Amino acid sequence: MRFRSAPLLAVLATAALAAAGCGGSSDSGSSGGGGGYGSAPASSKRPDTTAAASTPSSAGAATIKTGSTSELGTFLVDADGRTLYLWKADTGSKSTCEGPCAQAWPPLTTDGAPKATGDAKASALGTTKRSDGSTQVTYNGHPLYLFQGDRNPGDTNGQNSDGFGAEWYVVDPAGNAIDET
Repeated sequence: MRFRSAPLLAVLATAALAAAGCGGSSDSGSSGGGGGYGSAPASSKRPDTTAAASTPSSAGAATIKTGSTSELGTFLVDADGRTLYLWKADTGSKSTCEGPCAQAWPPLTTDGAPKATGDAKASALGTTKRSDGSTQVTYNGHPLYLFQGDRNPGDTNGQNSDGFGAEWYVVDPAGNAIDET
């Protein structure tokens, strides 16, 4: 019996460590915003959500396509229809979202050359190496992220959030931030 409970204890310990590391500022020195894992930052215009449904894509080449809502128009999504975001703190193609930031806003990663379908432009796709060695997808020079607070494909709960010291925006097919304010 003792050996059967060891994996459960390891999972619980890992979950406790992850939860403990999600409550402060990011490792990059950015301050403000809070934004723990699975919740919208406190100053978000969207309701707080607690699901942790989204995870980075890393099984093969990432595919970027488009989705739309009446509020935001057409925007980028991954192959599963999950909304993609850019972070204004990233001033170049290199991601500055690490640690707790990357837990709340998982980078869209790929194991091959990313692909575009629909209104997404293949010419705008690129990649960048992250500090952990993974390859993150970029679009029009912006690293792309998912949001842990998006429960279902097409959710845009991270739109206009300002977690981890800068704003997060849904990305249009031209590669620009959609700012409906």
